[in-house]
Amino acid sequence: MKIIIVGGGTGGHLFPGIAIAREFQKRNPKIKILFVGTRKGIEFKVLPKEKLELKTILSSGLKGKISWRTLIALVEMPIALLQSLLVLINFRPKLVLGVGGYVTGPFVLMAWLLRIPTAIQEQNSMPGMTNRILGKIVDKIFVTFEKSKKHFPEKKVEVTGNPIREEYYEAKDRTKESRFNVLIFGGSKGASSINRAMVEALDFLSEDKNSIHFIHQTGEEQFKTVQARYRSKNISAEVNQFIYNMADVYRRSNLVICRAGASTIAELAASGRAAILAPYPFAANNHQQLNAEYLVDNGAAVMVKDSDLSGKKLAELIKKLMDQPNLLREMEKKSARMAKKDAEKKIVDQCYKLAFSNISLQRMHGLAGLS
Repeated sequence: MKIIIVGGGTGGHLFPGIAIAREFQKRNPKIKILFVGTRKGIEFKVLPKEKLELKTILSSGLKGKISWRTLIALVEMPIALLQSLLVLINFRPKLVLGVGGYVTGPFVLMAWLLRIPTAIQEQNSMPGMTNRILGKIVDKIFVTFEKSKKHFPEKKVEVTGNPIREEYYEAKDRTKESRFNVLIFGGSKGASSINRAMVEALDFLSEDKNSIHFIHQTGEEQFKTVQARYRSKNISAEVNQFIYNMADVYRRSNLVICRAGASTIAELAASGRAAILAPYPFAANNHQQLNAEYLVDNGAAVMVKDSDLSGKKLAELIKKLMDQPNLLREMEKKSARMAKKDAEKKIVDQCYKLAFSNISLQRMHGLAGLS
């Protein structure tokens, strides 16, 4: 049994793929799983630590206005297709699963041309352009939100929830700590507006500094600046460029301040955490705001638009939730109710059916003839 999981670029695409890979490995320790991504994405750093094999190809995104980046992407496209062809012929997978990111488009397209069974997993409530196109040709589509179904062919799509690693469910059992812990992050590369608002908020939280502790993932660029600000204010904080074991800090947190990527939404629900969400305003099709509204409408989070994000506003919300434990607990309960457990199991069930279907066997005979 050989499976290729293609995608990455950000943690929101990669980590669901890792959760799916782990479920495959639980069922069959001898399974061969190959990830395909790029050297520029988070997968290049994370997958070696996870002891998962990665092949990289050239791939850039085609989006927005025409620029020199568009020209580079166009030049890379035929190279990406050729590299995809070589990987597929050499590895000969029974199934290719796309989990999002620039690399997914050319690779899944080439797998389809080679008649290999294909599937995609869409994390966000509003699918991106690549997945909307791929949805027309792949055999199966797995979505996180019910509202996403309308963007895909009805017979192919299944609502599974977003796969996340088991340790996030285990993080519901919060560790007992003396201070009110606030976890802040803006994705794997940080978020400048959240970083800026958080350090500004410290001026309004000085009276609470003996009862509050911050765990802040800043990204690489603003790490030193943010770390210096906490130190200058003499406020208890752990400041990191990147937090690898996120489930551990979820376990320690009382409140989370973050963006609203689909994987983050799933992690919050699985761990039963209340959140202050500041959706990334330039996300394709405004999908982060739509994701955030899903939690807000169910009473599990508060949303602040990026344009309204300020130190004063953030400090007010932190103090409100810290001073009203009953409100915080109610938000946590509502968050936990929204968790869709076993998404990875549902996806793997369907992947096995697809990989061992009659159509799969017929297509694999065609691929064998190319090798």
